[in-house]
Amino acid sequence: MPESAGFEGVSGRDALHDYSVSHSENFWAAVARQRLNWIRPFEAVQDCDLSQGRIKWFEGGKLNVSVNCLDRHVHTCPERVALIWERDERGSEVRYTYRELLEITCRLGNLLRRHGVKKGDCVTIYMPTCPLAVASMLACARIGAAHNVVFAGFSSEALAERIRDAQSSTVITVNQGVRGGKITELKRTVDAAVQSCPTVRQVFVAMRTEKRVEVTDRDFALEEEMLKEDVVCEPAAMDSEDVLFLLYTSGSTGKPKGLVHTQAGYLLYAALTHRYVFGYHDGDVFGCVADIGWITGHSYTVYGPLANGGTTVLFESTPVYPDPGRYWDMVERLRINQFYGAPTAIRLLIRYGDQWVKKYDRSSLTTLGSVGEPINTEAWEWYNRVVGEGRCPVVDTWWQTETGGICIAPKPSEPDAEIVPGMAMRPFFGIKPALMDTEGKLLTSNNASGALCMAQPWPGMARTIHNNHQRFLETYFQPYPGYFFTGDGAYRSQEGYYQITGRLDDVINVSGHRIGTAEIEDVVNQCSAVAESAVIGYSHSIKGQGVYAFVVLKKGVDMQEADLSKELNSMVSEKIAKYACPDFIQFAKRLPKTRSGKIMRRVLRKVVDCDLDSLGDLSTLDDPAAVQEIIEGHEKLLTKHREM
Repeated sequence: MPESAGFEGVSGRDALHDYSVSHSENFWAAVARQRLNWIRPFEAVQDCDLSQGRIKWFEGGKLNVSVNCLDRHVHTCPERVALIWERDERGSEVRYTYRELLEITCRLGNLLRRHGVKKGDCVTIYMPTCPLAVASMLACARIGAAHNVVFAGFSSEALAERIRDAQSSTVITVNQGVRGGKITELKRTVDAAVQSCPTVRQVFVAMRTEKRVEVTDRDFALEEEMLKEDVVCEPAAMDSEDVLFLLYTSGSTGKPKGLVHTQAGYLLYAALTHRYVFGYHDGDVFGCVADIGWITGHSYTVYGPLANGGTTVLFESTPVYPDPGRYWDMVERLRINQFYGAPTAIRLLIRYGDQWVKKYDRSSLTTLGSVGEPINTEAWEWYNRVVGEGRCPVVDTWWQTETGGICIAPKPSEPDAEIVPGMAMRPFFGIKPALMDTEGKLLTSNNASGALCMAQPWPGMARTIHNNHQRFLETYFQPYPGYFFTGDGAYRSQEGYYQITGRLDDVINVSGHRIGTAEIEDVVNQCSAVAESAVIGYSHSIKGQGVYAFVVLKKGVDMQEADLSKELNSMVSEKIAKYACPDFIQFAKRLPKTRSGKIMRRVLRKVVDCDLDSLGDLSTLDDPAAVQEIIEGHEKLLTKHREM
């Protein structure tokens, strides 16, 4: 890191990390001056107080994120490839240079401006991972509008909820999505969503396939309209703390929360983590296979790589289409150097055998990354041995939508430092983790487990929840005053390495998608036959966690359980997304509750995990006999499942 030459007495990674935490202001000021292009330099490095949930970085500074991601590279290397679009159809990839991506972004920015999108507005983007989606994000950044990218697998109801909360008047979408050889009707989903979104004035529709779709008065053909625009678009000068984007994430209550990320701090943190966690060098090809609808796609498909002038892959397909060699064929064809994927996909591919990996040349790979949930040791070993041939470090990265970028990972490290399978290990520069016990006291020793908190702020962290700063404070800053609470539990080993042990609240992680159990319960309880329900996560061999629902029916309901299960699954699919559907639905006469009427989810989890020896004291329950009924029902359901 060239900046470290200016830090007194710093040599080596460990000393640099110590300096970044103990001289936080000096560290971040030096990095921000060196790595971002400023229209006006910042006056204050930070104004943060975690006890009040106040986070401000680089105030007084003005910049434009799209200029930092595009224009400055066009000046030095206009023909360098910025994006490689790995389309669903294998072998039909399309490359876009920095010059071409800047032109598309400018045309789109001018189009949005002509249609009345102003600085401070929020544009909702409902698109698959494709160059126009990236250009839409950057066009918003160019003109000073925030973007709200919604994962293109969400239902119309989930999309509508996010459009309404973001108060978007403009939506950008495509006629149809193509993924794994299947067509999805994205425009139709948008049409259904905007019926309940009175703020929406216009919908821009790009063409991914040849299929014409129904149009209304508010619809515009995106590519046709873009051709009318100039290829030069004046960038807006944005304050460091202006909003760059909203991204909705599931919480432990039913309502998704729109986390707010701002301009300078987010971009700097995404760029710095991208370069040093993955060992990214100029000229490398970076392959992050996450969807742009998630924070991983924002930080490590779009903003981090482009801020670094990198070449980034946009992956539209699935790991098993048209066969289980898809990732590795792509690595060989595109000469990918860093590959960043999810444990879910790795566990899935293990089942198909090593031959699908070994069929392809993977000699270009230098780093393998894992994201979305902790990677289990078996998957780590296979990824390291088979995919990386034992010569590529595996970086198991821990971070969240809230953190903006990677906070704990094995790299950067001293050159020969060990990497322990399945551990996130080392805090990144400027990150100071803390473990808290159940009494809220700081655990200072190693070989300890507790609630994972952060003891000091960093530039990439979210600033608030859109329209609900009180919820932001209650969720992240009030549980442990003076600290940022991540919601995860962690173990710190004897050597001081961190291992993430999972969520501490009612949020489950299905194939890397975080979903609040309350959100699923809300939908299940809308069924007229259902009296109440409890949803929990359980250990799943491929998805990491699966969804298990306990359902109590109203008296007098006369319906086959199989039909009811189908109906409930289709409701969840329609109102949230397919991945949120329960794998198991157990119908019960009653649920175990405390005398005050609270459902004992802890007991339900133990039953599903077949951990009956540690059910604990059941005397506080209103009726302990309910637990025996739940155990018997669970055993019946498992037996039936095995016979199928």
